[in-house]
Amino acid sequence: MQREIDYYFSLTSPWAYIGHALFRDIVSTYNIKVNHKPVFLADLFSESGGLPLAKRHPVRQRYRMLELQRWKDKRGLDFHFAPRHVPFNGRLADGAVIAALEAGHDPDRFLRRAYAAVWEEQLDLADAATIARLADEAGLPGKSLIERSPAAEIGAQYEQNRQDALAADVFGSPGYVLDGEAFWGQDRLELLADALKSGRAAYSSNVS
Repeated sequence: MQREIDYYFSLTSPWAYIGHALFRDIVSTYNIKVNHKPVFLADLFSESGGLPLAKRHPVRQRYRMLELQRWKDKRGLDFHFAPRHVPFNGRLADGAVIAALEAGHDPDRFLRRAYAAVWEEQLDLADAATIARLADEAGLPGKSLIERSPAAEIGAQYEQNRQDALAADVFGSPGYVLDGEAFWGQDRLELLADALKSGRAAYSSNVS
């Protein structure tokens, strides 16, 4: 039986962008089915005790910048640390991803294009025309996805993703859940790959 990973992410997250290519390599290597679950980060932070970037202590903000530089080199990427349009309201773009899934499309090509658009090209993913163009470039029907994105059904799925994330002990982006075991952050991707390679049973937080 094909194994599955629940992939929780936000296009506003640099860490989701940084890890996405490696994540997809792991998915390909181990023939994993991906359940894409875009989530609204602010709600996850507030409900799990985290703080949005602007409210974090300056020590944490400074350390974040060091980590961005390290992982930029480690993953061989070239991106802006503070793109012009970040933070942005991700509801429309996330809704387009959910609409693509609803219509039976694989959203990966759009996600790759959208991550690069935000972090490398500094484009505005709160803009409908920009999202539609990026979807078209990824081979998806941009106009129809944008029109569908605000629908109540899409909003309901967005909320369900948030509830699923909290139930799975996911509290940030990216989060990868394999057999009920959560891996938080792109810096855990090598551990995720190890778990898949070994075929071990999922670890549990209920240990003594």
